[in-house]
Amino acid sequence: MKVILAQISPKLKKITPKDFAKYLKDIKEDVDLVIFPELALNGYLLKDAVFEDAYSLDEIEEFAKLSDKYDLVFGAVSKVGHKFFNSAFYCSDKKIIFTHNKTALPNYGLFQEARFFFKGESVNSFQSRLGDTFVVICEELYNANIIAKISSKKPDTVIVISNSPARGFEDDGLLIQKQWNSLLGTTALLSGANILFVNRVGFEDGLGFWGGSCALSPKAQVIKCAKLFEQENLVINIDAKLSQTQKYLLREY
Repeated sequence: MKVILAQISPKLKKITPKDFAKYLKDIKEDVDLVIFPELALNGYLLKDAVFEDAYSLDEIEEFAKLSDKYDLVFGAVSKVGHKFFNSAFYCSDKKIIFTHNKTALPNYGLFQEARFFFKGESVNSFQSRLGDTFVVICEELYNANIIAKISSKKPDTVIVISNSPARGFEDDGLLIQKQWNSLLGTTALLSGANILFVNRVGFEDGLGFWGGSCALSPKAQVIKCAKLFEQENLVINIDAKLSQTQKYLLREY
């Protein structure tokens, strides 16, 4: 299966399906899935603009219509009644087939998500062309209970979308990248799943995002990794539906 990790620099504003389609215009390969970062339709440092720039379900369905040639995953601020969520959408055949609302909202240091968003209720898997699939959003992978739930389910694929700012510059690289590699690798080993991680790049109000989107095999081996700090459509090939025996052999290799 061919997947593109779309490491983009989202705009700090509410965009239209026409705007979003521009990210897809250069995708000419025969791909199965394109994954965008957390809050790809809005940007990260929205603050009070969350209340003005949230998308209704009807509006998100217009973006879903772009999934006619390949599946799409993207993040956006969604509004359900009086509640606002940091959401991820999986779209296929011009329809939304799964929605996940972020359950772990950081509220420390650079992060103020808990001030503006409601928490999602749970982290669950669903069936996609990637097999049994989880979608998690950034901070959720820092939660041991969530990793434990994913691991117990033994899914085929875990998609992680993120807005992770660069920090911890060291002589041998970024500390934040090392931390993410540890979390992604642990999730891969414990769950036996392929891991697809998409992080954004670009700047917002002086805050820089490092990218480094990557794919890991079930034995926590990095299959391919995108550049740091640069926009890139990273093309990868994965075996999307591994049997339990294959997962065991990969882990024990």
